[in-house]
Amino acid sequence: MRRKRVMVVGPTNCGKTTLVNTFNNNNGSLRKTPDLMYGAKTIDVPASYIENAWMYKHIIAAAQDASHVLILVDQSRPIEVYSPGFAKIFHCPVVGIISKCDLKPDNEEVCIKQLKRMGVLEPYFKVSIPRGLGLEALEKYLFENHDE
Repeated sequence: MRRKRVMVVGPTNCGKTTLVNTFNNNNGSLRKTPDLMYGAKTIDVPASYIENAWMYKHIIAAAQDASHVLILVDQSRPIEVYSPGFAKIFHCPVVGIISKCDLKPDNEEVCIKQLKRMGVLEPYFKVSIPRGLGLEALEKYLFENHDE
């Protein structure tokens, strides 16, 4: 059986590709792409796929190759882009990620409410990639405890 990847979804500029690059040990430059990007450990879903509900079918299809789906909400800019119950479309575990947790701490409750509205169950992971906050716990949760 082939190894499944972690699928990462989130709005534009939420830290999605930076997180993907961290998981894949890739220090390459960030660039916007209209396509799904498959890495060694990840599937990076373009923001346009979640910002347009008619693209959900492509997210669902890609999730068939995922061990987990990470749904990111940006604490520095908690905009509503996900449909209510969005997390319920997946048949694998869904993990809520509050990205840029070091910025605008007053927005944490807004982010938690967004995750709950989407149907994402706790635990939620708060991460800041530049500061290295929360990454070790998240990687342990994804790649050690639930590795298939």
